[in-house]
Amino acid sequence: MDRRKFIRNTAGSGIALSAMPTILTGNSWRGANDRVNVAQIGIHGFGQHHIGQYQALENAEVVALCDVDANLFGGTIDKLFTQKGLRKPKTYQDLRELFEDKDIDAVSITIPNHWHTLAAIWAIQAGKHVSVEKPCCHTFFEGQKLVEIAGQHNVIVQDGAEQRSNPCGQSMAEYLHSGKMGEVYLAKGICYKRRDSIGTYPDGPMQEGEKFAFTVNSKNYEPAYTREYLSNLDYDLWQGPAPRQTFNRNRFHYNWHWNWLYGNGDMGNQGVHEMDIARWGLGVSLPTRITTSGAHVMFDDMQNTPNMLMAMFEFPNPEGAGEKKRMLQFEVRHWDHNPEGAKVDVDDDVNTYMTSSANTVGNLFYGSKGYMAKQVNNWQVFKGREREPGDSGAGIGNHFQDFVDAIRAGDQKLAKGDIREGFYSCALIHLANISYRLGRSLDFDPKSMKFVNDTEADAMLTKEYRAPYQLPM
Repeated sequence: MDRRKFIRNTAGSGIALSAMPTILTGNSWRGANDRVNVAQIGIHGFGQHHIGQYQALENAEVVALCDVDANLFGGTIDKLFTQKGLRKPKTYQDLRELFEDKDIDAVSITIPNHWHTLAAIWAIQAGKHVSVEKPCCHTFFEGQKLVEIAGQHNVIVQDGAEQRSNPCGQSMAEYLHSGKMGEVYLAKGICYKRRDSIGTYPDGPMQEGEKFAFTVNSKNYEPAYTREYLSNLDYDLWQGPAPRQTFNRNRFHYNWHWNWLYGNGDMGNQGVHEMDIARWGLGVSLPTRITTSGAHVMFDDMQNTPNMLMAMFEFPNPEGAGEKKRMLQFEVRHWDHNPEGAKVDVDDDVNTYMTSSANTVGNLFYGSKGYMAKQVNNWQVFKGREREPGDSGAGIGNHFQDFVDAIRAGDQKLAKGDIREGFYSCALIHLANISYRLGRSLDFDPKSMKFVNDTEADAMLTKEYRAPYQLPM
């Protein structure tokens, strides 16, 4: 099947390629050696972390790699397969060809944000189980469409909200919802990461010997993206649904995060995790009002997403009583910053809570009986006016194992990262970014999933798609 025919068939008729390579019967998994065959789509950066995590599982094997940048295959296979004595995987440059492979049971998607939903939908329609990195959607509408199509097919679809698998996150939510901290009225997500300028570079290939790093003061140089390098790259496919542009090193690996065409800024990068925790802890879904302010400060470079952003969301009372609201505040900072969440007592060990030398990323919850400070692997409650340490929790899970277990059991709940919950958390990011880009507060109707009498804002819930990389309607 050629690529154009693939798009036409999958978009128009659901599962149009092949039967699933292995069979779910009731609650049991039957396949070759009882193993789930995983394909990794996107092998630069975090994709290599995913490969290692799946290879460490007893009942999974990474049997295929896919990346538009064929320059990455040799080094990745040598490092993560050959040197470890593991079987060499198949390689694909075009994900549509990978989806035709009947030996592949599941795909793990770690490509740029603007590809997440389209790749996930095509995989679902091809009968593959899907784990898609955060954010699961590049726009609000994409998230709606992904949830819709995931519900139409008998495959496991996991959102990349890894903290959903952590006992720490699960006990946090249980504690906050139990009433032990009183009325939880405010959550604050923080994403303070020191990120330097990405600089400015001309369009076109790099010269031999020219050096480039993702930030201007870094010495962690990327390979030179020369004309020869680009000859092994399908840059049209990399751009996919985005408008066609000339190659630029600063719109390629990683720095795409800071360009609206491909990324969603740091709120839609590192911040997705903390946004999900904040919303989960509050017990809310979609807001009724969004107010966002921010800027791209300090640096005159190619980043067009804000590196300082403050968003406030208002939610109706989840208990449905009275006029009380729940509030969620989210803040992004890309430079020097103070830690938050510590007890102000330099002689007390808890003063170091929520603090690290490199960044401060986490959540705070405020209730009528105290407040909670949460990091990835632990949380602590401080109660009363004296902020005395109270209850706490901890524990790290394995999102990758949960995905494989869910496939083997035929049970979506075991995947932990429910795609609908993933969409709700991503929706907050998109709504905040729309408020920022329009420069005003917005009223939103969670039932209709539209802004209130605001066609200008509604238009930004989706985007234009370049043929043939279009969402099925």
